[in-house]
Amino acid sequence: MSVTVRALTGADLHAALDDLAALRIAVFAAFPYLYAGSAEYEREYLAEFTAAPDAVLVAAFDGARIVGAATASPLSAQDDYIREPFGRAGIDPAGLFYFGESVLLPDYRGQGIGHAFFDAREAAARAWGAAQASFCAVVRPDDHPARPAGYTPLDAFWRRRGYAPVAGLTGEFSWAEHGEAQESPKPMQYWMRNL
Repeated sequence: MSVTVRALTGADLHAALDDLAALRIAVFAAFPYLYAGSAEYEREYLAEFTAAPDAVLVAAFDGARIVGAATASPLSAQDDYIREPFGRAGIDPAGLFYFGESVLLPDYRGQGIGHAFFDAREAAARAWGAAQASFCAVVRPDDHPARPAGYTPLDAFWRRRGYAPVAGLTGEFSWAEHGEAQESPKPMQYWMRNL
């Protein structure tokens, strides 16, 4: 497979939103997110995200097909529920870039695309003037009933990239997971690194 990774802006970015929505629904349906998303919700979320000044969408293409994507923007452009944990933890959000989703279809994993996503987002963060980058991940217990046999979390990958979980920097995101009739809050752990 020959995959190219590039940042999308302007019309190219907006043309990719439906593909990104489908990717988020497909990839986040699996453990640990177990996300039961809808195309309508995704369109609204992504339109809001990409409207933020300095938002970045990095896409992985297999030919003309988008097989993965990652997003980032200044933390100041994020919703209150994303920013609030930083204030509560006494962390100044002014120089922070927030990395949103990083989604990649399973057949394309293990080829360095995840590193390319981080490289591109970190480059965008530095160009913007960020001193730090952060993202968050859902926290699931080791004995969660939906945890597949042989599941390996991405913690080791993130640590190799220089990120570490920040004690006390936690929040809650709400979404409906498979088997839920409505959204419920999920615990999220933030990770950070200096750039």
